[in-house]
Amino acid sequence: MKVLLTLLLAVCWLQLSAQQPSALSVHTNTKAQIRLTYPETWQRHRSEDRTEVTWYASTRRPAPAVVTLTIKPLPAGLQDEANLLTAGQPDSLWRRIRRLPRAQVLHLDQHDAGSHQEVRYAYTFAPAPGPTRTRVEGRRLWRGGYEYRLEYRATTDQDGRYLTPGRQLLASFTFTGTPPSRRYDEQRCDDKMYGIAALRFRNERWEDDCRTIHEFNVSAPAEPPRIHRQVLPFQSYALAKGFDNCLYSVTKAPTDTLERIYRYDPSTRQGRYTSWQLPPQGPENVWISAATDEYGDLYFMTSDAGQLVKVSPRDGQVTVLWTTDPMQKAPYYPAIGLDGTGSHGNFCLDDAHTLYQVYSTDGSILSVNLNTRQPGPERVQLSGLPKRGGYSDLLFQNDASGRRRLYLAGPKALYEVDMARREAHYVRRGVYTDLAGCNLFRVAAPVAAAPAAPVPTTATWRGRVLDAVTFQPLPQAQLQLQAGGTPTTVPLAADGSFTFAAEPGRSYAAHVQLAGYLAADSAFTTRTGPYVQDILLFPLAVGTTLPLENVQFTQGKADLLPSSFPALDQLISLLTRNPTLTIELRGHTDNQGDPQKNVVLSQERVAAVKTYLVERGIGAPRITGSGLGGAEPRASNAREATRKLNRRVEVRVTSVH
Repeated sequence: MKVLLTLLLAVCWLQLSAQQPSALSVHTNTKAQIRLTYPETWQRHRSEDRTEVTWYASTRRPAPAVVTLTIKPLPAGLQDEANLLTAGQPDSLWRRIRRLPRAQVLHLDQHDAGSHQEVRYAYTFAPAPGPTRTRVEGRRLWRGGYEYRLEYRATTDQDGRYLTPGRQLLASFTFTGTPPSRRYDEQRCDDKMYGIAALRFRNERWEDDCRTIHEFNVSAPAEPPRIHRQVLPFQSYALAKGFDNCLYSVTKAPTDTLERIYRYDPSTRQGRYTSWQLPPQGPENVWISAATDEYGDLYFMTSDAGQLVKVSPRDGQVTVLWTTDPMQKAPYYPAIGLDGTGSHGNFCLDDAHTLYQVYSTDGSILSVNLNTRQPGPERVQLSGLPKRGGYSDLLFQNDASGRRRLYLAGPKALYEVDMARREAHYVRRGVYTDLAGCNLFRVAAPVAAAPAAPVPTTATWRGRVLDAVTFQPLPQAQLQLQAGGTPTTVPLAADGSFTFAAEPGRSYAAHVQLAGYLAADSAFTTRTGPYVQDILLFPLAVGTTLPLENVQFTQGKADLLPSSFPALDQLISLLTRNPTLTIELRGHTDNQGDPQKNVVLSQERVAAVKTYLVERGIGAPRITGSGLGGAEPRASNAREATRKLNRRVEVRVTSVH
């Protein structure tokens, strides 16, 4: 008796737990500033680089349902796009879906939240004919030059058990703050500074390098640098650090042609050419130095200081600021401008629109007001420097505490300069052609969230008319849409696709017909902005089963809910247009209660639907029915939200003549 009681309690506990919603766990990524929730029974797996997280609906492999979150930077050509929706990403996704075998788009719509853009989508496809198809539902969000892709994938025969929790997981994804950005305006400079190494030791001797970059921590520049060996595709004298924490450089080759700027990302150790081009600098001139201003614009100067060019990474605009060296107006210019003397083309910028230059022969510092193009009144001589020439660059930089520092690249060492005392102090050994940094001015204030885009005043509905069994396009079908007044005939392309400009939020009656198919009458409410949704036509054949969407009943009763009437009225229209058509109504229940009583209840529900049809003019002999109880669930019976989907009636064609 004790064993029997224990078994009874265990069974009751299992039944009770099966009806309770699964507890949820929280997944966060503080670096990406995202959060979502998932059923705690699902298994989570992270990739080693943490850019991909996968949730498996069970421990067995392959899992019956999988949700994957992927975070990755956009391709180079899309990183600076302000709005990925207008850049064609939704169209690209729709084209990719259409290339899948027997694909049906359930929905594909887009949303511009201002701070980010998003596409939500759902579709099914099948590599081979058959009742089982693969369902994919997901979200793609673009923010700050990154794509966040969250996608549910399972076969349609798993819909009843896993689709609802999968959708809840998708819906729970949210941003918790400002994510890392590859858009230039949202970047925050880190505390790294860089220098192009002029020499390298190879085969027991020193030789020219100018392609290797040394990375320093500003708070401890005397410590050994992190070396990015031979990462530039050319020898270079000029290096600037952008607000995106990437380095920008150009070849030192003395050519009289346009020069493309190269971008190198120290975090990934990857580089590529940008589309930005510097103007010709003259056959006997080179781009000798580069710097960054307080707005993140990049500056490049020639070795004779005769040309200064600004590049704006926000829009790629290249502006020539001067073509004549302003220092020629300085009273001390005759002492530094003689042929055969040193160069003063190496420079840096401060936050007061002043450009500082270093005279390569003795390390003295010059200045130019960028607004007036007037040189400073004096040439500042520094103590603490060796007499030998070879001074190659200056860099203003703040350390982590906010202390402002000025660095000077000397002939064999890096120095820190005290401008108030006009002294230079040794920091470390090293020969550098140019220094680069960008956090010298201030800590940038957080960027305010962009306002939401204006609500579109049009709704472009695109889709295809497809065979509901083979999912092949039906371009010969006739499609009419109506929202009051005269119906509009919508032409179909050769692939069965259509485009219709509608009013947002308005309900349209869609009528589709084609010989050999059951004419379809459906109501669609257009969403704001462009979206995609396919329309299915069922073949006019014995055995075709039609779902009666939204025909539902009060729990435990055969009372039709008022929300069922529109779908039943559409069935009446179908039977009226096809007077020789006969049907079988198939009733279903959930699994609550006694199974035999559920069969009786499903029969009563079939009778309720038949009564509704007969009272509105459909002949009773054309309608048969059967009650199946809870034997064929369409969704999970674990909770009421999905149990109600199992309380349904379907229509099966029994005769067409």
